[in-house]
Amino acid sequence: MKDVSGSVAVIMVPLPAQGHLNQLLQLAHLVASCGVPVHYVGSSSHNRQAKLRSHVQPSSVPSDICFHDFPTPPIPSPAPSPNSPYKFPSHLQPAFDATSSLRGPVASLVRSLSSVSRRVVVVYDSLMASVVQDAASVPNAEIYVFQPPSAFTLCWFTWESIGMAPPPEVEVDLAELISSKGFPSLLDSCPNEFLKFMESQKECQKSNSGCIHNTCRVVEGRFVDLFASATANGTAIKHWAIGPLNPVKVPEKSSRRSAHGCMEWLDKQAPSSVIYVSFGTTTVLCDEQIREIAMGLERSGQKFIWVLREADKADIFGGGGEARKIELPQGFEEMAVARDLGVVVRDWAPQLEILGHPATGGFLSHCGWNSCMESISMGVPILAWPMHSDQPLNAVLITQVLKIGLILKDWMSPDDVVKSSAIEGAVKTLMASEEGEEARKRAAELGAAVRGSMDEGGVSRAELDSFIAHVSR
Repeated sequence: MKDVSGSVAVIMVPLPAQGHLNQLLQLAHLVASCGVPVHYVGSSSHNRQAKLRSHVQPSSVPSDICFHDFPTPPIPSPAPSPNSPYKFPSHLQPAFDATSSLRGPVASLVRSLSSVSRRVVVVYDSLMASVVQDAASVPNAEIYVFQPPSAFTLCWFTWESIGMAPPPEVEVDLAELISSKGFPSLLDSCPNEFLKFMESQKECQKSNSGCIHNTCRVVEGRFVDLFASATANGTAIKHWAIGPLNPVKVPEKSSRRSAHGCMEWLDKQAPSSVIYVSFGTTTVLCDEQIREIAMGLERSGQKFIWVLREADKADIFGGGGEARKIELPQGFEEMAVARDLGVVVRDWAPQLEILGHPATGGFLSHCGWNSCMESISMGVPILAWPMHSDQPLNAVLITQVLKIGLILKDWMSPDDVVKSSAIEGAVKTLMASEEGEEARKRAAELGAAVRGSMDEGGVSRAELDSFIAHVSR
């Protein structure tokens, strides 16, 4: 695509949590690849975190992404508690609250760029509205909201908040689920402190010029349109479904970015024989639950890669107490090695490469939207174990709407310890049953369609081109 940017500058303003930093950095790379300069803002620690964990290989990083390290006040960065009564990462709330200090520096950057640019385009995480609110008063600035959750989740949260019933065709699709288990509510999956933070951000939203989604119309087209309709309020704005933001082609064995030992182990396994187990960057599991997972994986007899690391602190590079040593049952790791049953990874894992490997046949996941989109992109079915926030609704989308996964644990009893027998049975069902094979087949078909959407002429590529043309007009 030729460079039509003129003198347009884009500013990305992410929320300081890994799943949010990651999405807007990936969007920054896509926009920069179209010849539009991008400014990515945050604290020095969170910008460093975003770059360190980026999926984009260093050789392919465009030079026209400028990182702005803005000062933020010192914040507590305690280690998360495995015995907390809630799965929500409340230990990150101080970092969210501290983002208010970015308002002044971001406003100054907008004004500075506005004097040398034809247009300044501010793309902000929907939970960072208070930080960008001053841009509305800059004549040649436009503000675009980036929505990190799935469009399905956005629809349900919106319908819930305004007391609106879902459209009949959606309600009919999910009638049995709603009548038997109830439906996940935002009020049940987030603490009051975070709900108040969300409401404060909503109050700061000025008139947005458009809305960007990390999803693909192949996956969620009708829900993107339903969300646009439910939030129009008489003023229709453009919605772009530009996802997946993550790379959809993983490096070949000879050119891998990661030299992680688990990749070498995967190379020796049969196609679709390994289940990947990871609960994201904000989940803390108690010792009892970790023991039950270990026993369940062992008894299932299925090959596995299990990422077992502590949840992120507010500052992943800073102090805040001694890191918890996560204990497995005695001899478990030695057994896994001796039987060539699996690998336990205790550091940062190359998730996208693992999901894109032919040996990976399933993903036991917390259903964070980044993980869902990566798994969908790579055509891998999900065994859903949602924890908090948007994850229960993502699990419904994956298992009940798209039917590319199975439920291990539902959302009605989030604090109960799942027993090893349930884990064993669910893993066997996904990896070694006709039901699991059907889900794997559907996931593979959807993955191929999603990857194709990012090719020249594909629907997601067209949405990206449309966004670039719009802001460069």
